[in-house]
Amino acid sequence: MKQKVVVGLSGGVDSSVAAWLLKQQGYDVTGVYMINWKDTEGTLSGSCPYEDDVLIAELVARKLEIPFQVVDLSDTYRRQVVDYMFAEYEKGRTPNPDVLCNREIKFDAFWKTAQSLGADKVATGHYCRCDQVRGEDGQSYYRLLAGTDNNKDQSYFLCQLSQEQLSHAMFPIGDMLKPEIRRIAASLGLATAQKRDSQGICFVGKVDLPVFLQQQLSAKEGDIYEIPADFKAYGRKYPEDLHLRLQKQSSPYFYRPKDGRLLGRHQGAHFYTIGQRKGLHIGGTEKPMYVLATDIENNCLYMGRGDEHPGLYRRSLYIASDEIHWIRPDKAMKVGEQRDYAVRIRYRQPLQQARLYAFEEGLYIDFSEPQKSIAAGQFAAWYDGDELVGSGVIHA
Repeated sequence: MKQKVVVGLSGGVDSSVAAWLLKQQGYDVTGVYMINWKDTEGTLSGSCPYEDDVLIAELVARKLEIPFQVVDLSDTYRRQVVDYMFAEYEKGRTPNPDVLCNREIKFDAFWKTAQSLGADKVATGHYCRCDQVRGEDGQSYYRLLAGTDNNKDQSYFLCQLSQEQLSHAMFPIGDMLKPEIRRIAASLGLATAQKRDSQGICFVGKVDLPVFLQQQLSAKEGDIYEIPADFKAYGRKYPEDLHLRLQKQSSPYFYRPKDGRLLGRHQGAHFYTIGQRKGLHIGGTEKPMYVLATDIENNCLYMGRGDEHPGLYRRSLYIASDEIHWIRPDKAMKVGEQRDYAVRIRYRQPLQQARLYAFEEGLYIDFSEPQKSIAAGQFAAWYDGDELVGSGVIHA
């Protein structure tokens, strides 16, 4: 009896070819389109017309001669992803909704839908790989591996998946290159062959973030201050004690209005994030201005001039113990242990060499080189070679 696989057909070329590959491999394939977002407020024109995507996904299913269904998960998506996103921005943190979308929707709510259709597995068009190995404890574990195409690797977005979620996940295109995907789609005459890749927030699309956030967060005018590059705290000395040094290095710089000069006004500190350069309507400076810090309590923004500004860089970050997630639980670090990994703190960032230190209160990541724009709320993910071993929410 054929194994049944439900493919998340998004109306894009990657999931289309994934479905074709699975059918070629002899699986019983069903295509399902997930409606996760219907509102258009704050979205940029034409960025996420889900009605068009449904039509394209259905055309692909017909071409591949596989069953097709549409499932509405928009209520779950709003609760599990969008409400979380609003709450994080309100606290002055920078969430990554795509990571939450994969953990809460594609490999949880969608999997439950797939099970109701009799599925044994779910498949997506992610550029990543998964296999099974035996750990040092003799138990079997699933590994999440980077995609073969370094330019398209999407393993970072799956950094919060569990062993149970990986056990029923399939990534058919993980060992392929994007040009090959396009070529196959064109040779099959699929409607997605030349369709551009989606951008922006998962299932929402490209947004004007302040306008989008104003659906739930109120605009509130406040002051913008420019912090000079010679601000005294940048020359601070660090203790020799390892634990204290890591605590100090991972702590964000603290600013007050008297530390800088008044530069302009903004519409709400919670609408902005560390390292942001656009959308502040500040011009006339010799170098671009970057957000260094957001003070939500006092509704102030602090900015620095130029991407070499020392306020943009920190050597370490901290992840609280309850925010650490090990995809490979057999590799979880014990208190007092230290280990070297390659780390990234945002999608597409080249992997950075770092040493991880496990303490009672959590995990410290100490980079070989200072990192730009470390933002609380984002996810740090650490790799052992091609394998994504664990991740966590950046606390500071």
